[in-house]
Amino acid sequence: MLPDARLDEVPLADGGEGTVHALVHATKGKIRTSRVHDPLLREIDAEWGILGDGTTAVVEMAAASGLPLLSEAERDPRITSTRGTGELILAAAASGAHRIVIGIGGSGTNDGGAGMARALGYRFLDRDGRELPEGGAALARLHHLEGQTDPRLIRPAIEVACDVRNPLLGPEGASAIYGPQKGATPAMIAELDAALARYADVIEDFVGRNVRDVPGAGAAGGLGAGLLAFLDARLRSGAELVLDATRFASRVAGADLVVTGEGRADAQSAYGKLTQAVTHAARVAGVRVAMVVGGTAAGYEALLSQGVEAIEVSTPEGMRLTEAMRNPESLIEDAAARLAQHLQSH
Repeated sequence: MLPDARLDEVPLADGGEGTVHALVHATKGKIRTSRVHDPLLREIDAEWGILGDGTTAVVEMAAASGLPLLSEAERDPRITSTRGTGELILAAAASGAHRIVIGIGGSGTNDGGAGMARALGYRFLDRDGRELPEGGAALARLHHLEGQTDPRLIRPAIEVACDVRNPLLGPEGASAIYGPQKGATPAMIAELDAALARYADVIEDFVGRNVRDVPGAGAAGGLGAGLLAFLDARLRSGAELVLDATRFASRVAGADLVVTGEGRADAQSAYGKLTQAVTHAARVAGVRVAMVVGGTAAGYEALLSQGVEAIEVSTPEGMRLTEAMRNPESLIEDAAARLAQHLQSH
């Protein structure tokens, strides 16, 4: 359809699953593998990456502490731990990285990052000085902390890809909003929220900083709060961070067209998600934008008002999702051809 077109493919993600591979591929970096613990402390191999600059490491908490690592029967946020995420962060620091990017989507935990902190050198103790077991529920008995962050983590700057704005506690907090998808019942939610409140009291006294009310503190079962407290991390928009890391603004300059897409375009797509960030960056550069999507839902029209010229749906009307997923490549290719034809005629 456009035989003379020159293409620059830029794989993108928003901080959730796929972020490591997207950034490593886009920057011509390298994938690494480390032996870590999953949410139930079983040993697994988890991937992370070194970007093309050789000094930035990228880690996905989902690779070590993610919900897909658990069967439905195993989902219990009272006992799942982020220890493996801490081990991945340590592996990245040990590589000599000057900067560590951490994507925190896809969590299967609700321990406020306590497991991560354990891996970094901290001990969580009850009133009698006994070490608490892993998991969010045990934090209700937290009395004091001991230890300090592993010295290998003093040098690197820690940036967190986080598009969630939830606080740590309360009706909009980690336990109430995200606990149910991790297996929490209403009774568990109340138990976990109370445990995280105790955790917040102790760690804020320990580090001398309020973390519970910071937007994003409740992300990934409170891992946002733990990263703020123990690593002095900077929480950033996942979309913004990924676009910066891939040098998207410089790569789009001088282009004639940006084609982006997602599984389903809806009202959320136009507000803070990766699609909206790509559209905004392209429009700032004066470049046309079009999309190929799997489907649309109410509110997707907002993208058109933000500067997307055309949206082509890859799934034929009436086709079931399971059927579309069996052969997505040819459906996307056909949609791209229709899109090119439409753009040439307008």
